[in-house]
This record gives sequence, C-alpha cells and structure tokens, in this order.
Amino acid sequence: MLLGFDIGGTKCAVILGKKDQDQLNIIDKLTIPTDRPAYELIELLFSTAENLLQKHSIPNNEIEGVGISCGGPLSSKLGIVQSPPNLPGWDNIPIAEMCSKRFGKRSFLQNDANAGAVAEWKYGAGKGYQNIIFLTFGTGMGAGLILDGKLYSGISDLAGEVGHIRLAEMGPAGFGKAGSFEGFCSGGGIAQLAQLKARQKIQLGEKVSFCNSLDDLPALTAKIVADAAFKGDPVAIDIYKTCAQYLGKGLSILIDVLNPELIILGSIYGRAKDLIAPYMYDSIAEEAIPESRKACQIVPPGLSENIGDMAALCLAEISSENLNSN
Repeated sequence: MLLGFDIGGTKCAVILGKKDQDQLNIIDKLTIPTDRPAYELIELLFSTAENLLQKHSIPNNEIEGVGISCGGPLSSKLGIVQSPPNLPGWDNIPIAEMCSKRFGKRSFLQNDANAGAVAEWKYGAGKGYQNIIFLTFGTGMGAGLILDGKLYSGISDLAGEVGHIRLAEMGPAGFGKAGSFEGFCSGGGIAQLAQLKARQKIQLGEKVSFCNSLDDLPALTAKIVADAAFKGDPVAIDIYKTCAQYLGKGLSILIDVLNPELIILGSIYGRAKDLIAPYMYDSIAEEAIPESRKACQIVPPGLSENIGDMAALCLAEISSENLNSN
C-alpha cells in the first residue's frame, strides 16, 4: 500500500493507493483545506492518514512507501520545505523526517510540479514521450521538466520555477514579483486581475455580473470568473483573455529555450480550455520560433483532476522502489 500527501496552497489531500502491474490505483482519499499554521496542519494531515489507514485496516508495516508533493521552493535531497510563496509560514520545515518518524517508512518529498511531471510521464498524457514540460497552473505556476527521458531538477532543486519569470513591468503579483508568469497565470493571479477589472467597472458605475460591490472583491476566485465567462460576461472573458495572452508569452519562452515535444497544462487549463486556448495560441504564434512551435503539442493533463493525487502516489512508489533497492 502507498501513502501520499498532496500539499497545496488552497487544499491538501491524503491519499491511499496501490500499484497493480502497470497501473497505479487510488484506493481512498480525504481532502483538507490549507487554512491553519504549518505544524498544526501537518499534525492534522498525519492524524487524517492514520484514520484512513485504520479505516482500511492497514497497519504501518504494510505501507510500502510515502510520498509528499508540495509547492516549492524545497529540497528533495534534505526533505525540507523552504518558504513556498503559496504556503506562508512553511519556513525550513523538515517534513520528510517528521513523516518518516510518524509512519516508520522512508518518505520522499518533491516539488509538486516535478511530481506532476513524473505522474503524467508514467501514467498520463506524457506516456511515451521523452521531452515534456508539465505546468501546475493552479494556485501557483511551476514547471516540472522531463528532458531526454529524465527528471531535471537543477543543482539546487529549483529548476522549473517559471512562475518567477517577469513577463511585464507592471501586473498582478505572484512569487513575490509584480508582472510575473505566476502573477498573470495562476488562480491567485486571475483573482487579482478580476479585482482590478471589477473595481474599475464598479467605480465607473457599471455593473459586473460576478461582483456586486467593492465589498465582494476579496472573495473573487478564478472559478467565479470562469463561471461568469462561460455565461458570456464580457469582463470575465476579458480577464481570461489577458491571462491567456500572457500564458502564451510564457510558454513561448519555454518552447524557444527547451524545444519540448509536449507541454501539459494543469488544473485551470483543463477546466477553462475554451476560454484560454484561442488567445494562448495566438500569442505563441507571435512569439515562438516557428519550427519549435510546430514540434510541440499543448494538452491538458491525462490524469485530469486526479493529477495531484497521482503525483503524491508516484512519489510514494519511487520511495518504495528506492527502499527495496537498498
């Protein structure tokens, strides 16, 4: 049995899974909001895992491996989470060691983008490819890189931190930088764009279908805006257009530099592809080297909404393989 923890800026999940020949199957999972201090949340994750194991009558000695997928920056070698922008207060936390002591098994920590890239490469849309970029495109924006059939994480485990790339001098903030890739292309970035656009309209006396007053601005989310856009709201459509245009600019940089055969775009793209794809492709057509652009497919995750769960279980699988090889 495999145990996975998927730690995100909005929600976390505890997942039980099992390897069956060439398939990795989710047995059960529980979701927890990321709404409390780091150590308190970690204790809740661990106790939730213990309850889940007890529910299925699985003792700790039957756990084959434990995987922890978390937003970076982090050190997979040391098993330490190092102050991710979307996890305030998670400063140099030795979560892998804490997990190993609690469950009696080696625990493997990895950047959520890297974990997602491996999961898609082994079990999803990237199966059979050798040069893949996986982008989280959820609460934040990070990239996992499979280059020449291997995960590339860089000398400091910081390869793929594309959310920090500045795409404009001014713009929504992400990863501590205004106008960044994450600022324009993430759940938090879309919410910031929505707040700006809605504020402008409301102050001019115009109505916005997804925001009745200035008091409603803090509650805006990417989903609220997407729902309004799918219903034809012009302000919401324009917000996603802006996001998509900058997404195309960011992808063009990656296409030009890495010349991948496949880019897999995570959460938000899968849910709002029709709002994003046309403007994204227009931007790529303007920005990217034509031959590199033609050689690269852009797709949503093959694992769909299970990508985070499968990513954590893939890390648990790797943990069990490393344990068995020693």
